[in-house]
Amino acid sequence: MTNERITAAALLAMKQRQQRIAVLTCYDASFAQLLEAAGVEVLLVGDSLGMVLQGHDTTLPVTLDHMVYHSACVSRAAQRALVIADLPFLSFATPERALDAAARLLGEGGARMVKLEGGGRVIATVEHLTNFGVPVCAHLGLLPQSVHRLGGFRYQGKDSATAIRIEQDALALQAAGAQLLVLECVPAVLAATLSERLTIPVIGIGAGNRCDGQVLVLYDIVGATAQRPPRFSKNFLTGTGTLPAAIAAYVAAVKSGEFPGREQTLA
Repeated sequence: MTNERITAAALLAMKQRQQRIAVLTCYDASFAQLLEAAGVEVLLVGDSLGMVLQGHDTTLPVTLDHMVYHSACVSRAAQRALVIADLPFLSFATPERALDAAARLLGEGGARMVKLEGGGRVIATVEHLTNFGVPVCAHLGLLPQSVHRLGGFRYQGKDSATAIRIEQDALALQAAGAQLLVLECVPAVLAATLSERLTIPVIGIGAGNRCDGQVLVLYDIVGATAQRPPRFSKNFLTGTGTLPAAIAAYVAAVKSGEFPGREQTLA
């Protein structure tokens, strides 16, 4: 590992060299240091903190103030990894609101990219953010902030019409300026197709092992969640015994393509 900061351009170069990208959620300074030491390239300050830290059953109660606070905790400790912060529920309802929220996450929170959920409805917002120099990570497939509309945390893209819409949205988000895409809970074939078609890196979660990288919730990979972990996750603490070893095992498994395996692939 070099000491150079990882940027969106560095991630793009990794995709072009077919080097897989290791991403984990992170919410505090201590874990930021552990994740960096293990070789994690991207620390995602996810609004998943609402569920794993705050005890909610969805991400919807997470506020912008919460995200700024946790982003700042992570950013103060991160020396190399790219820190990405989620724009929380309804903070990007308009392009103007999204820009104000992003300004806080990058300014006060120290993040170097923001992530927002959605397809066609956020294209104008992505363009607005990128026009003002804000790096953007898009998020398609299962959208946790839309859990009530979806009727639960449901697998997406199983039918051809939905798969086509996801593919069209992905291409439109890339054209609007998104530099990274998270694909959550979609068929492995669809994720593989998008990873090949898009020039930007595609990070999968529950989307098979042919994406350019993988992301999981940190607490899931060390067996620290009260709820039953999702099927696409894996407890890397089992058989390793320590947090640093578990995180290193996750990174190694992502890099080698061993993770996700068949048992973590939904379809």
